[in-house]
Amino acid sequence: MEKQALIERLKEIVGPEHVLSSDMDLALYSYDASLEKAMPDVVVLPATTEEVSKIMALAYKEKIPILGRGSGTNLTGGTIPVKGGIIVHFSRMNRILDIDIDNRTATVEPGVITLDLQTEVLKKGFVYQPDPASQKVSTFGGNIAENSGGPHCLKYGVTSNHVLGLEVVLNDGTVVWTGGESRDNPGYDLIGILVGSEGTLGLTTKIVLKLERAPEAVKTMLAVYDTIEDGANTVSAIIAEGIVPATLEMMDNAVMRAVEETIKAGYPLDAAAVLIIELDGMPEGMDEKIRQVIEICRRNNVREVKLAKDEAERNLLWAGRKGAFGAVGQVRPSYMCCDGTVPRTKLPEVLAKVIEVGKKYDLPIGNVFHAGDGNLHPLIMFDERDPEEKERVLKASTEILKICADAGGTISGEHGVGLE
Repeated sequence: MEKQALIERLKEIVGPEHVLSSDMDLALYSYDASLEKAMPDVVVLPATTEEVSKIMALAYKEKIPILGRGSGTNLTGGTIPVKGGIIVHFSRMNRILDIDIDNRTATVEPGVITLDLQTEVLKKGFVYQPDPASQKVSTFGGNIAENSGGPHCLKYGVTSNHVLGLEVVLNDGTVVWTGGESRDNPGYDLIGILVGSEGTLGLTTKIVLKLERAPEAVKTMLAVYDTIEDGANTVSAIIAEGIVPATLEMMDNAVMRAVEETIKAGYPLDAAAVLIIELDGMPEGMDEKIRQVIEICRRNNVREVKLAKDEAERNLLWAGRKGAFGAVGQVRPSYMCCDGTVPRTKLPEVLAKVIEVGKKYDLPIGNVFHAGDGNLHPLIMFDERDPEEKERVLKASTEILKICADAGGTISGEHGVGLE
């Protein structure tokens, strides 16, 4: 099918103003947060499931590549149109359709921003637990596609643990529902197949999510270490003690320095690493848990443990962690984020090897990661305008992911596989 004919057909489906085809528009949709780029032939912005179905049916009939897209925060090239074709952008399908407190569910369209729903349900005393660092801009369609996690996935699980139902448009335009508002659905776990399938099995148009009561008590601590190994060993020791914090997040010195340049979260610049430890639950017994955690930290050579005095201090600690990726722009203009996951007990060994990879390829690497579940995020900092340096980055990232796999881990914890 000729490009102009395709554009006209799409305009008939969604209206002329919702089809983008200028060179500038296409360039804006040629990249995401990965290192790859490729131009689509056309971008279309549907407003309903029916329109998505018609677009998919057209693409299927004409054998045109098609790709769903949200905010473009994908870190592994999952929204790069490597074969051209149609990008279906879900920014118009951005409604919270229902918040059902009695059934503890929320139903949303794929273009809803994660934090917008979290803010709305918190007003009612409930939470949607998965909290990717990009939650201020990432959308639920992308969360579903990549099975996104976040700091709270240690205790509460990733996106797949919080999805009850999906409306999905299949490649030929067929619309199907799987699951619903009930907590247990018989038969094959089709939701488990669809969540994390990175758009390869269909485009999600409605999502039913599980809500939970907001915890009555939350306590956040910052543990300061003079070696990364001591911080990593603390993580394993806390879990081995039978304590499962809401989060166990670690940052090394390189990342802390970048964060302090921009956010000023109060991280100590002379420390090798910090560990953000958050406990939540009932107020009863919380003080005893804090005492236990501090004692475990001391046994693992902690320099200092600071307890956030109030919500403002807690928010500042988290602002530093969630702003870490953007902050490394203070060091170099570009970064590549690896997403390997390893058994918790292998963290010290693997981190040491990651540091050696940085030295081998003469590249600065900052480490910020979900230490509680062994999910590493080495940030390789560079300037992508330098082709030779970019080549070294690709070699280094490949080596890091192989180190993770060889340690009994995986090449992705929450960012998806994409083009990697």
